[in-house]
Amino acid sequence: MRYPSRVDLVTIAELRGGMQTLAERYDRMPSATLLGHAGQHVSQVTFLAGEAPAGRVQREMRILQTDAATFMGQLVWDASQRHDHATARSYYAQSVEVARHLRDRTAEGHALLRTCYVALYGANDYREGLELALETARTTRYTSHVLTGLAMLHAAEAHAFLQEGRECERALAGAERHLEQANSSDAAHDLLSPTHFGRLAGSCYLTLGDYRKAQRLLEETAAELQDRRKSRAIVLGNLALSWIREGDLDAGLATFNDAVNELQGTRGGGGMNIVFRAARELRPWRSEPAVQDAQDRLMALMEAA
Repeated sequence: MRYPSRVDLVTIAELRGGMQTLAERYDRMPSATLLGHAGQHVSQVTFLAGEAPAGRVQREMRILQTDAATFMGQLVWDASQRHDHATARSYYAQSVEVARHLRDRTAEGHALLRTCYVALYGANDYREGLELALETARTTRYTSHVLTGLAMLHAAEAHAFLQEGRECERALAGAERHLEQANSSDAAHDLLSPTHFGRLAGSCYLTLGDYRKAQRLLEETAAELQDRRKSRAIVLGNLALSWIREGDLDAGLATFNDAVNELQGTRGGGGMNIVFRAARELRPWRSEPAVQDAQDRLMALMEAA
């Protein structure tokens, strides 16, 4: 691999542009197809960060290093269908270490939040996930309303998993306050989506058994997520679960099939896990031809992976 002969701000801009391109492809493509290119990019950034001259150039390279490692952890975890927790955590730990050295609380908070996702949605360790979400919120409280708001949303979901309804509602209210204060000058503004609140709040109410409220939020969110296929598959999977748990088989199957359609081109780990959960909850109706057809479509998707 050939590296640039010198590191300057132009080189950094080019490297950041390359990472942005990878991030944009993440929502449209299976993560496994991006791993090779992303791994080379992270290696290049890490090498050049060690070669950068002291001062502004070195700091900017180190910031890019934290962002690249965080993205690589996200990519690895998604490509593994959210099973390779150790590798994802190792990348996030690298990001946290460098960010703390730089005293960059935004970069540190982003890596901590990603670690929270692994605890909550991979290891199903809801107490650890809650602690990491709250640690993120403390870290970014004075530097990023976006990250603090997102951290409080995931704290709310951890409370929902623990069946702590009042604490969940308080965390949702806190998240909403922070997200409402976010503006374009926030260093984490590119992580903000207008659908975040509905997606996470809908998931919270699903877990707490308030299916009508969950359906309203998730339906509105799915309609706004046409260009974010991996996120939309997660929302549709949760929406299918809400209908299935309420006993509405027709609505559940229609939404289940929509979720499988979204997964055809992306195979996002989060969506896959939720859709398989929905498939398991369809077992009481497994003798129904429409249910058999839906589960066959899911199996065909896995065989094509």
